[in-house]
Amino acid sequence: MKFRVERDVLAEAVTWVARGLPARPPVPVLAGVLLEAADDGTLTLSAFDYEVSARISVPAEVSQSGTVLVLGRLLADISRNLPNQPVEVTAEGSKVQVTCGSSRFALLQMPAQEYPTLPSSPEGSGSIDGSLFTQAVQQVQVAADRGDTLPILTGVRVEVEGETITLLATDRYRLAMRELAWSPNAADASHVALIPARTLSDTAKALGAAGSIDVAFGGAAGGDGLVGFEAGQRRTTTRLLDGEYPKVAKIFPTSSETEAVIDTHALTEAVKRVALVAERNTPVRLRFGDGQVAIEAGTGDDAQASEAVEATVQGPELEIAFNPGYLLDGLGALGTTFARMSFTAPLKPAMITGQESADAEVDTTYRYVLQPVRLAG
Repeated sequence: MKFRVERDVLAEAVTWVARGLPARPPVPVLAGVLLEAADDGTLTLSAFDYEVSARISVPAEVSQSGTVLVLGRLLADISRNLPNQPVEVTAEGSKVQVTCGSSRFALLQMPAQEYPTLPSSPEGSGSIDGSLFTQAVQQVQVAADRGDTLPILTGVRVEVEGETITLLATDRYRLAMRELAWSPNAADASHVALIPARTLSDTAKALGAAGSIDVAFGGAAGGDGLVGFEAGQRRTTTRLLDGEYPKVAKIFPTSSETEAVIDTHALTEAVKRVALVAERNTPVRLRFGDGQVAIEAGTGDDAQASEAVEATVQGPELEIAFNPGYLLDGLGALGTTFARMSFTAPLKPAMITGQESADAEVDTTYRYVLQPVRLAG
């Protein structure tokens, strides 16, 4: 095998494919990236860890077609640090020679014949705007569980009904839901998939800039189901999580007693400052009323902090406490100038939604529900 490729093209391709390589692969070959040079002038790079596959095709000057397997992270590091000149890659015996200007590297060939076959992507289901999809995934994945106690909660539930996609995630302490439009291949499209949140987030970030993403759902959320994503020459699949997602949509409040509209940035910065004195796992307290929200943390002999932020409050005065990290996650995911916080009672879940101005209509396409913390005493 022998081919020549532009440095930036190679570096970007290897970095994208190698981004999900396991740090401790179950078998050594899974640490590799497969390079396939074809006579039609195409270089295809692939990676697979039995859960997630990635493949990208780029143009190259192919002198001799062939396939080699080399350590992916090492090739990514090398390609990013090569001088800005064309790169020549040649397979010679048990080594792969990488030459760029006066830089020369000899990489050990791994046994390509032992590399597993990448799964085929399911049949295409529709397409979605890349930047919109990326924003929606980031808004929802903040609420997914990061532990291993309940693996099913580490996923994002994706439900498709016609032209609407609904993303849902929860870790039992908060719940995030985002609805957005897409272009299905069939008007009566109906799918449910439970996708690992971290993988979905990485995929959305990696493909979102492409403009449009083709999505392929491979059946129900369970068994050997796959979901595939494709943008340009980049293709990736991921295995779906197995299990029945809890029916958490009923947690969303349908009414409220007290509502407050607050500048999102001002509230975020105030909570950050006040939370500096909050010890681990201790809440910040928010008191709504009289045209403001008063934020406090710390009691008794502990360090204390307080700050007030202007707010438009409707309904009875209310005092409520939240985990500051969870509250900041929700505010940070809104993406709107103002936040609307809706409450039914101090110990009932509160809902955060966004709006572009203080008197604009509330945007319910993104909803973040947060379980309050019981105050001592």
